Amino acid sequence: MLKRLFSPLYNFLNDSRAIGIVLIICTIASLLLANSPLQESWLQGWEFVEHWINDGLMVLFFFMAGMEIKRELVTGELSSVQQAILPVLAAIGGMLVPAAIFTLFNAGSPYANGWGIPMATDIAFSLGVISLLGDRVPLPLKIFLTALAIIDDLGAIITIAVFYTASLNFMYLIGAGGILILLAVLNRCKVQNLIFYFIPGILLWYCILHSGIHATVAGVLLAFTIPLTKMDDLIHQLHKPVNFIIMPLFALANTAIVMPADLGQIFQHTISYGIIAGLVLGKPLGIFLFSLIAVKTRIAALPSQSTWHQLWGVGLLAGIGFTMSIFIATLAYTDANWQVYSKIAVMTASLIAGIAGYLYLRKS
Repeated sequence: MLKRLFSPLYNFLNDSRAIGIVLIICTIASLLLANSPLQESWLQGWEFVEHWINDGLMVLFFFMAGMEIKRELVTGELSSVQQAILPVLAAIGGMLVPAAIFTLFNAGSPYANGWGIPMATDIAFSLGVISLLGDRVPLPLKIFLTALAIIDDLGAIITIAVFYTASLNFMYLIGAGGILILLAVLNRCKVQNLIFYFIPGILLWYCILHSGIHATVAGVLLAFTIPLTKMDDLIHQLHKPVNFIIMPLFALANTAIVMPADLGQIFQHTISYGIIAGLVLGKPLGIFLFSLIAVKTRIAALPSQSTWHQLWGVGLLAGIGFTMSIFIATLAYTDANWQVYSKIAVMTASLIAGIAGYLYLRKS
């Protein structure tokens, strides 16, 4: 009886679309409550824990992302130059062009630091939407989008570490370097017991947190030292807690936005212009152009069974920024109003990109 009762929930949690659905529900709920009679208590509650979610729990998200990146680089779709060259170049184009478009709108203004916001692709949402299309999208193109999104994540992590670090505390940075060397030595010596990685990993997080670099980078650094033989099990164990607890908490906390009386004011701001144009237009344009150059110069080939029309559609789906874009927005701006503008623009652009990509690929 219990099995029959909970089997629909179990099936839902194992559906590739479930993560996106849960995040959408959390976002809508948070927006509604932030603009309801419960507004004050809702905002105060999340203000208290938002720091712990963004600097603490999100480390586990980046830890899992880091392990997935390492696995793909060592044994997966990015393990050979021939396999990796097209998604790598496409991802670079999909990061550079949106950043350039944002800069066109905001160069020389106080908002220029937000150029990293439209660079990101949300893996869960983009893969969730493409899974809805079933056999209409060939498997090699789905693999291409997965690889592109993973490289995009790596690019976002590097951007956070290098460009969104205000000041550095070199004592903590040296401490983090020493711990990282210790972890690398443990990996080199083929130490398999994960407790010997997790305890130094907590100290690594503490040092990174106080070094000036964003604490979530510690998750990626730790991930790259974990033995490959342990990764599959660890990713499997983290999958549901990260995707169905941590990510929903992140969405609830970071989309608790009080909508201004005049929404038009937000969409007339250069921050919104840069983010929406960057994600909706810049992403597909950058991915398509860099892929076209790579294929025409014969350094890469189009994914088998795929067409240029379908590649453009995948580029549209890559414009779903959401999680990582919102995360970068919290780092790019300290002004609360600018963060609100950014988050609303990201959600709007992600909605447009998701619908446009789905309809375009369905028609193609």
